[in-house]
Amino acid sequence: MKQNGFDTLLEQVTSGAKVSAAMWRTLIAELGDEEKERLTLMARNVAQAHFGKGVYVRALIEISSYCRNNCYYCGLRCSNELTQRYRLSKDEILDCCSEAALLGFNTFVLQGGEDPWQDDEWLADVVAAIRARYPEKAITLSVGERTIAGYSMLRNAGADRYLLRHETANDAHYSHLHPDSMDPGERRGCLVDLKSLGYQVGSGMMVGSPGLTVEYLVEDMIFLDKLKPHMIGIGPFIPAAGTPFAAEPHGSVEETLHLISLLRLRFPKALIPATTALATLCSDGTQRAVFAGANVVMPNVTPLACRNKYTIYNNKKHDGSESAQGLLALSNKLEEIGYYIDFSRGDYRR
Repeated sequence: MKQNGFDTLLEQVTSGAKVSAAMWRTLIAELGDEEKERLTLMARNVAQAHFGKGVYVRALIEISSYCRNNCYYCGLRCSNELTQRYRLSKDEILDCCSEAALLGFNTFVLQGGEDPWQDDEWLADVVAAIRARYPEKAITLSVGERTIAGYSMLRNAGADRYLLRHETANDAHYSHLHPDSMDPGERRGCLVDLKSLGYQVGSGMMVGSPGLTVEYLVEDMIFLDKLKPHMIGIGPFIPAAGTPFAAEPHGSVEETLHLISLLRLRFPKALIPATTALATLCSDGTQRAVFAGANVVMPNVTPLACRNKYTIYNNKKHDGSESAQGLLALSNKLEEIGYYIDFSRGDYRR
């Protein structure tokens, strides 16, 4: 690509001007190595301009491996007989929060399958108890599709943020990844509902999921442009045993890092995690994600006896620097590249 053409594309992305499908296609799939390196460096500089060299940490609590859904890619799918099931009690979740608070965390992330037993009322009670005990800390939920009434109940109980990946913006691709009982329109509607209720909202997609094409990624970028999420979580697809896609290849680390950089340039203030999936596929995945523009890591504080049961994909890391017990290792990894752990709440800066 000619230098002035690349410069024009970068200007479109970083200025907030409309980026066409053709432009996204070029940026996603048609850049040379030198252009990718320049884009990555630019994304790193943008992240540092907004966040310095601090990387926010969130305490991840995986509250249940039960799920009512039967998504074709996920190890927690309800028909997967290989998955060991557990659900944390209210007291166990509060114990996790207590451990996280002692370690210095100021954000708790409650993540789980869509467990019918952990309904809106139950979860609202848990959130209210956390809020009463820790009035200054941020509470993030990632527990799937619910009604707007349910989201409102959880918001009123004290939840600040909600993570719900749209997974793919293309309806045909969504149907390739999910059973007919799941509707992509409903999922996108949930994100709109969450924003209307004042949540800091996170969306995102899987890179390299079965059936994914460049055109679908273009649709993802256009969808995110319209949604304007506060958080964007993307990671490589990793197959899970006991699912229809168990034998599929995993997604590309390099492609994931490239997309992180594109997202950082387009959404300079967004909270973008270095995901555990990247760290699972690549020993220095966290560092490389931060260099690409990521600014969040979510160490795991789920009880050790449960971590290896939350098998959303194969060989998920759960005992190293991605865990709360590995904070020193994480700190050392970040220091190696000139960064440090930022323990503040790390809210979205409007």
